[in-house]
Amino acid sequence: MTVQAKRKFLIIGSFLMGFGTLGALDGIIFHQLLQWHSVVMETTRQGQIMSDGFFHLAVTITLIGGGLVLWIAGKPTDVTRGVQLLIGSFLIGGGVFNLLEGIINHHLLQIHRVKPGDPNALLYDLGFLAIGLGLFLAGYVIYRYARNSYVV
Repeated sequence: MTVQAKRKFLIIGSFLMGFGTLGALDGIIFHQLLQWHSVVMETTRQGQIMSDGFFHLAVTITLIGGGLVLWIAGKPTDVTRGVQLLIGSFLIGGGVFNLLEGIINHHLLQIHRVKPGDPNALLYDLGFLAIGLGLFLAGYVIYRYARNSYVV
């Protein structure tokens, strides 16, 4: 496999792992431990559990896919600035999860909020988006540094 192909697999796999990890953390922390919300709130408890189950299944598939792509990529150290690409792409993936989930589910579709029923629900939603933006920007800075330092 060429170094270019390894770089692409490393970036894609890391992105998927970051996306899936933040999805898993969202499900574990907000859905299960804190029990603040489910994917679909306006349904029966059984419906909430099922919607969360489908969410966890999708997140698990994403994590498995990311792991397989990273396995195909090989060792990050085989690629110039591979570790930085891995970290940057992982953070970008996590940030994209938070931004997409927050914008689509919390604001556009309004199927749930981070902490529904709380008088400060909007602040929780905005904090969720801020964390996503922070992860994305940190990842982008690391990723750009690694890309700009790349020597063919």
